[in-house]
Amino acid sequence: MVVADANFGDPRHLDLGCRASQTRFMAHSYIRFDFGTDEEKAQQARHKLDGWRQAFRLDKKLQYKVDRPESAPAAADSKPEPAAPSAPLEKSKAKPAEKAKGKAASAKSSAPPAEKPAAPNGKVSLLIRLYFSSHEKLSEQRWLDRIPSEEPFKSASSKVVHHNDPEFASTDKQFETLE
Repeated sequence: MVVADANFGDPRHLDLGCRASQTRFMAHSYIRFDFGTDEEKAQQARHKLDGWRQAFRLDKKLQYKVDRPESAPAAADSKPEPAAPSAPLEKSKAKPAEKAKGKAASAKSSAPPAEKPAAPNGKVSLLIRLYFSSHEKLSEQRWLDRIPSEEPFKSASSKVVHHNDPEFASTDKQFETLE
């Protein structure tokens, strides 16, 4: 015979009943920087963010995406041309140094470009997502203060979008659709 204890409720449970989940909602903030047509400043800012992500181990907490609104449709319409096949090297009287140079040159020509080419006079903006948990509010606020005050970001116009702002949903959707 099983006796039900008043403190535990159902006798099949060894402990107290289930409560709400222990995980909390992580509100995140966005910072949008508009660099205008200054592609070089945008690349410097991107490199600065990469350095911070690596140095402070902010891989998931600081994410960014580059937005080029005018060049996106043009890049989608233009198809990359296939690379021309390189001429085979003659084995008869080619020196080893020339063979190595030829192989390196053909490897460079077949490698895809690292950066997407920007359209001339196209606008460039940088969208940064800060994704800190609720107990890291001080760290999030320090990054929200620090990023716009650093050198490549000073010249750009910035806008901070918090979770409770009305344009947060559209900014979040835009961040998810960018590559």
